[in-house]
Amino acid sequence: MGNPEAGIASEPLSARAARARYRRILRFAALHLASLWWFELVLPRFGLNSIANKTRTKRLQRIARSFQKLALDLSGLLIKLGQFMSTRLDILPAEITKELEGLQDEVPAVDFALIRAMAESELGLPLEQVFASVESTPLAAASLGQVHRAVLSDGEAAELGFANVVLKIQRPGIDGIVKVDLSALRRVAGWLSRIRLVNRRADAPALMDEFAATCLEEIDYLNEAANAERFAENFADNPRVRVPGVVWEQSTRRVLVQEDVTNIKITDLDALRAVGIDPAQVADEFAAIMFDQVFIHGFFHADPHPGNIFIQPLEKEDEFGQTWRMTFIDFGMMGEVPSSLGKALRTTVIAAASRDGAGMVDGMREIGVLMPSADTVELERALTKVFDRFGGISFVELQTIDPREFKAFVNEFSDIVRALPFQFPENFLLVIRAISLTSGVCSSVNPQFNIWNAIEPYSAKLIKTEGGNVIEAFLRDGLTSLSLLARLPKRVDSLITRAELGQLTLRNPELEKRTSSLARAVRRVISAVLFGVFFISGLLMFPTEQDLGTVLLVISGVPLLHALFADVIARRGPLP
Repeated sequence: MGNPEAGIASEPLSARAARARYRRILRFAALHLASLWWFELVLPRFGLNSIANKTRTKRLQRIARSFQKLALDLSGLLIKLGQFMSTRLDILPAEITKELEGLQDEVPAVDFALIRAMAESELGLPLEQVFASVESTPLAAASLGQVHRAVLSDGEAAELGFANVVLKIQRPGIDGIVKVDLSALRRVAGWLSRIRLVNRRADAPALMDEFAATCLEEIDYLNEAANAERFAENFADNPRVRVPGVVWEQSTRRVLVQEDVTNIKITDLDALRAVGIDPAQVADEFAAIMFDQVFIHGFFHADPHPGNIFIQPLEKEDEFGQTWRMTFIDFGMMGEVPSSLGKALRTTVIAAASRDGAGMVDGMREIGVLMPSADTVELERALTKVFDRFGGISFVELQTIDPREFKAFVNEFSDIVRALPFQFPENFLLVIRAISLTSGVCSSVNPQFNIWNAIEPYSAKLIKTEGGNVIEAFLRDGLTSLSLLARLPKRVDSLITRAELGQLTLRNPELEKRTSSLARAVRRVISAVLFGVFFISGLLMFPTEQDLGTVLLVISGVPLLHALFADVIARRGPLP
C-alpha cells in the first residue's frame, strides 16, 4: 500500500490506513480550529482585536490553501467537500471560498488491471465477453471513479442503435474511503456545533448530512443512470438537447455504461467556428436550457462545467432547421426544486429582470434565505445601487470598470449580507452553483454575453407561465386591501359618534372637520386601489383575452376619475 495515508485508492483500505487517514483529517481540523479560537475569541477579549483584524485575510487564505493541499493528497471526499464549501458564501468568508473555487477533481489514474478487476467483479464476466473492445488508457480520472472508452458487441449495438460507449467505473476501495471520510467529517461537524462563533451562523451537522447525502447519491451509478433518463424525458420535445443513452443491461451501482457522445467542448471556440457554429448563439441557447431546467422543470444539472457539455454538429439540417445539438453528460450531481421554492425563484427572477431591489428582497424571504426578523432596509438600498450601476453590463464591460470602484461595491455589499441572519436552505445551494457555472460558461463562450439580456426575455416567459396565478394573487391582495379600507369610514363615523356623545376623553372642536377630511381621503385611496386592480388586471389579460382586458381597462377609468376629482367636487359642494 505504501503511504498508509495515501488518498488514491487502488485496493480496499487496511485498518491501519483507515485510522491514519481518519486521524490526519482530525489533526488538520483541530489545528486550524485552535488557531481560529485563539485569534477570533481569545485575543479580542484582551483588547487585541487589531492583531486579529490585521492578520485575518492571510490566515484565512493560508487555511484554505492548506485544505487544498490535504484534499489533493488524500483525494476521496475531501475534494468534493472543498467544491461544496466553495459556494457557501453564507457561511465561509470570501477569502476561503475564493481559494477553494479552483479545486479540481483531477487525480492520477488507477492501473487498468485494478479497474478491470472491479468491472469484471460487478458484471460477473470478463470484459472481452461483454464488449468488443475496451481502451486501457482512461478518458478521465477523478477521485471517485474512472472513465474508459469501449465498443459494444455487434448484436447489442444493433439493438440499441449505437456501438461506441464509455465505461464509468468506481475506484477500487472507494467505499472504504467514503466511510472513513464521512466519519471524520461528522466528528468535525460535532466540534463546530459547540462553537458559538460557528453555530450562530450555521448548523454544521445539518450541512454535513446534506453533503453526505449528495456524495452517496453521486457514487451510486444506478441513480445517475435514472437521472439521465429523467433529464432526457424533460427535454424530449427540445431538438437542441441530447442525452446519452444508458446500457442498463451492463450497468450496476459501481459500473455505468453509456453512449459515447463526446464531441466539441462547449468552450472550444475555434472548433465551433470551424464547423460554422456561432458561439454567441451557443451561449444564449445554453443559458435558456439551464434556465428551463431550474425554473420550469425543477430538475437541473448541478455541475454544468465545460467538460460536461458538448456541441454536436449535424450533417444536415434536421426537421426543425437545427444544424447542431447540445449534449449533457455526467448526471451524478443533480438538483431538485420543490414547488414552493420554484415559485419563489420565479418571483426573484422577475424582480431581478425588472431591477426591483425590494422585489428581490421579498423573493429572498420567500425562498427562505432571510430570516423573518432580518432588517433588510440596507440590503434593499444596496441591491438598488447594484442594479443602477451594474445592471445590463456585460462581462467585457465589467472588466473596464475601475477596480477600486468595483472592490468598494463588493466590500459594501458583502458587509451588508454578512450582517444579516441568513443561511441558504437545502436545494438552493445547488441552484446557486448551477446558475453561477452557467454564467461563467456563457461568458467564456461569448465575452459579450450579458446575463441581464438573458434573464429579461426569460422573465417574460415566466410571467406568461405564471400569468393566471399573478392575476389571481393581485386581485386577492387588492380585494383584501379594499376590505380593510372599506371598514375605515365606518370606524371614523363611530369615532365621530363617540365624540358627539362625549364618550371620548379628548375634546377638540376641529375633530369633526378633520375626520370628515380623513373619510374623504380614505374613499380616494379606495378608488385608487380599485383603479390599480382593474388597470393592471386588464394589462395582464389583454395579450391573451383582448375583450376581457379591454373591459377591465375601461372600468378602471371610473375609480380613477373619482380619485382625481373627489376633492374638487367636495369643495364645490352639492349641485343647486
